[in-house]
Amino acid sequence: MQLFGLERAGTTVRRELLGGLTTFVTVAYIVVVNPAILEAAGIPKGPSMVATILTAFLGTLLMGLYANRPFAVAPYMGENAFVAYTVVGTLGFSWQTALGAILAGGLLFILLTVTRLRTALADAIPRSLKFSFAVGIGLFLAFIGLHDMGIVREGVPGGPPVQPGDLSNPAALTGVATFVIMALLHLWRVKGAILIAILLGTGVAFVAGVAPLPGAVLAPPPSLAPIAGKVDLAGAMSLSFVNVALVIFIMDLVDTMGTLIGVSSRAGFLDENGNLPDIEKPMLVDAVATTVAPLLGTTTTGAYIESAAGVEAGARTGLASVVTALLFLVCLFFAPVLTAVPPCAYGPALVFVGLLMLSAVVNIPFDRPEELVPAFAVIALM
Repeated sequence: MQLFGLERAGTTVRRELLGGLTTFVTVAYIVVVNPAILEAAGIPKGPSMVATILTAFLGTLLMGLYANRPFAVAPYMGENAFVAYTVVGTLGFSWQTALGAILAGGLLFILLTVTRLRTALADAIPRSLKFSFAVGIGLFLAFIGLHDMGIVREGVPGGPPVQPGDLSNPAALTGVATFVIMALLHLWRVKGAILIAILLGTGVAFVAGVAPLPGAVLAPPPSLAPIAGKVDLAGAMSLSFVNVALVIFIMDLVDTMGTLIGVSSRAGFLDENGNLPDIEKPMLVDAVATTVAPLLGTTTTGAYIESAAGVEAGARTGLASVVTALLFLVCLFFAPVLTAVPPCAYGPALVFVGLLMLSAVVNIPFDRPEELVPAFAVIALM
């Protein structure tokens, strides 16, 4: 285990195995939720699940072997919803064009990371704007989750754009119960609270007849052919798409920096100035993963804040990431079960993740209009 420097990091193989398992349990929900969100953009659920798993596997494995950091890498929540519901659903662009923009952004990130300009660029973005992205996306995710649960629905022409759903519907009741369980498990500091609640909610949905049972448990992975390599770089470079591409670029830039610093502070990786030594390595992994992701058929990818759970369990080196990556790979063969998870079970996860992202609002200075107004504009227009 000299590759990972366990002794130098003050850790053991057992701690790394436990940390890697803990990180996987806390982040595994993305295997279910990401394909469900991207399906709204027209990306088939089965192939999308395979793309999600392979991207998470490759990115997390590279994070362990190259960067030697205990950070899980997977498609970002927030960016996926922005692509599915805003870029494709509202603005009318194709998912192929959106993936083309992500590919271009990933290649640019590689260049900026190698030349060490990426860190300077992230530092140049005003602090309040960085946090406003998280708040805006958090509220957006929560709304999508409420819609998936059946708590709200689209309004009728001439009326309010949003109306209450049928709260007596079994699917809505299942969703509410799943959210309550998720919140309680999180309150009790149970590792993998989101995943456990999704599994319980799915079980209730099957028993109550809200969702059909899967036809099998194990099966060969669905083919990636319908989505792999389907990127529209020409469309992404068009003048009409420039603003959208810029938003996607900035969101990934801010997300990655914030996650790396946040998790590293919990692990004690930061130096006396609050900087992460060799930050270019994990940032290069993020850039490579974001470049590979659209080629496989999924959205912006980067380090996950849930990796902090693995750090709390003892993870300190890349060995934990290798463990997490291998567990992601195992998910490939459970496609029938993973794609059978109903909206009333994964919708609460969107609401809950949105709630957690909302906490960033405390970092926006409400007494300084010059920062508050731009931050509000970002939040409102997300």
